[in-house]
Amino acid sequence: MTNSYSESRALFSRAVARIPGGVNSPVRAFRAVGGEPLFIARAQGANIWDADNNQYIDYVNSWGANIVGHAHPDIVAAAQDAIGRGLGFGAPTQTECEFAELLHSAMPAMEKIRAVNSGGEATMSAVRLARGFTKRDIVVKFEGCYHGAVDSLLVDAGSGALTFGNPSSAGVPEAVAGKTLVLPYNNPQAVADAFAAKGDSFAAVIVEPVAGNMNLVVPDPEFLQTLREQCDKNGVVLIFDEVMTGFRVHRGGAQALFGIQPDLTCLGKVVGGGLGVAAFGGREDIMSRLAPDGPVYQAGTLSGNPVALAAGLAALKIVLADGFFPALSKTARDLADELEKAAEVVRAVFSARSIGGMFGLYFRGAPPKNFAEVGECNLDSFARFFQGMLRRGVYLAPSAYEAGFVSAAHGADEVAATAKAAAATLAEMQN
Repeated sequence: MTNSYSESRALFSRAVARIPGGVNSPVRAFRAVGGEPLFIARAQGANIWDADNNQYIDYVNSWGANIVGHAHPDIVAAAQDAIGRGLGFGAPTQTECEFAELLHSAMPAMEKIRAVNSGGEATMSAVRLARGFTKRDIVVKFEGCYHGAVDSLLVDAGSGALTFGNPSSAGVPEAVAGKTLVLPYNNPQAVADAFAAKGDSFAAVIVEPVAGNMNLVVPDPEFLQTLREQCDKNGVVLIFDEVMTGFRVHRGGAQALFGIQPDLTCLGKVVGGGLGVAAFGGREDIMSRLAPDGPVYQAGTLSGNPVALAAGLAALKIVLADGFFPALSKTARDLADELEKAAEVVRAVFSARSIGGMFGLYFRGAPPKNFAEVGECNLDSFARFFQGMLRRGVYLAPSAYEAGFVSAAHGADEVAATAKAAAATLAEMQN
């Protein structure tokens, strides 16, 4: 397939003149896969179209947010109806009550909830709250996990930070990073050892219960159980960053899937229905420390925006309907299976796996279990695969360190077309 990208190239030339790197989020720049980024003009269902009107099956889905597909009529109608009543008031609305009640019904551990505008704002606020609640400073995180562009959490981060081969960020003071302890993901013994040495100084443990920012890495059940036990034993706040996994791997999030109840939960992506909405919440005794009830300050002018929450509510009502998750999980599982079959035919070193509506593909013989094993994946092979799939009408995340996402709009036809493109691309790569 030969596509023209002249309009995207022209737009990128305009963008680089006034926008750092030509993009407003680093991973969009295609630096890890070569070439220049596509500029997207429109989307519908499982497909996107670029500025040159090339069509692609989309497995980025706004980085997981569009779980029901692009431009779903129920979400569009809900947002339009809310817009007709005003774009925002800077005051409480009934929609905020409905949003918090629905989240609590799906995730009972979220006894009290605060709406915010981004996943990074949610994790930043949760960490501040945990420190205020425990009156301790040190936060534990894990290699390859990304929790937003928050100073204290940009230490051995995944996602965009890994894409550029730089697991931390300039501009983060050593004194700030020094309050963050980084441990290996999926290593219960390392957790137990760290708690034995310093557990009484930890304020919080923050973790992606299913990692999605160093590609998809599924946790061993013992790992999450050890976190819960050690936090309980030492009076430490356990924070699940479910910005990516919330309503993606299970209707009750990873915490329901694995049967581990965190003290605080951070949500984003899906809960906005495609708009900028996130939330954090948890135990009432912890959340009561937030202003105006307590001394931990957190605020946002656009928090709880009625248009964004209306879109989020519409999406959640679809997602929480009976039968939604079995169908979504089957699509992701079928996709991973078909990709592995295509690789077997040409004997490519490749593996894939899925959980809920998330999937990972790896140029490695078996799916990785931690950050070190992710580092064994062949990045050059991924870049070639990405470009080959793009030419054949399949849009994957432009980084080997990102999970992929299916939506409810993806089905057997999209899986078959993707598998066909993969077979041709992998065969081409062997020559």
